[in-house]
Amino acid sequence: MTRTKEQLALIEQTKQIAAGLAQTFAPFCEVVVHDLLDPKHAVLMIQNNLSGRQPGDPATELGLARIEDPEYPQVIANYANHFADGRQAKSTSIGIKDSTGKYIAALCMNVDLSIFRSLQAVMDQFAMTDVKAAMKESLDPSGADAIRNRIDQFAASLATTPRALKAPHRRELLKDLKDSGLMDVRRAMEVVAQYLGVSRATVYSDGK
Repeated sequence: MTRTKEQLALIEQTKQIAAGLAQTFAPFCEVVVHDLLDPKHAVLMIQNNLSGRQPGDPATELGLARIEDPEYPQVIANYANHFADGRQAKSTSIGIKDSTGKYIAALCMNVDLSIFRSLQAVMDQFAMTDVKAAMKESLDPSGADAIRNRIDQFAASLATTPRALKAPHRRELLKDLKDSGLMDVRRAMEVVAQYLGVSRATVYSDGK
């Protein structure tokens, strides 16, 4: 689609703002610029890639809503979101309009909350006076969320994050998940692999 000089300038300025935000909030905040004039290939720029999307990917539902309705809210801040692998996120989306009032772009920020959950778990553990009792209280009902919570707790005990776990610690984690019965949960192998950012084959190998 042909773009006016004004539209091109606005999109370029949005990219510059996105680059600054990405550098400021790295590594836990993904910053994405969407070109709403080309919805089938809307992702124009992605920094601190946490979602696995790539430039040229299509617009999101929110982007399509802005394209269809110029009166759609220009700023939607701090709404609950999640990445494809189940990690919780907090997102903010800012629509960019040209002088005619038409949405031409969007600047979106997606914060990976799993990092902060891990940090919170570290602080909670630091404040504990009876670790054994706390571990008993941490048993959650079986399910994907229970697996992710257990992984967060394990990583926190090592003062790290799930995706930073090395092979020896992953093996310890898999043994812990097996002993707790969480690996019997439906699709447990897939949930663990996605949350750790490794392949299912790696999880299978670590769990031997």
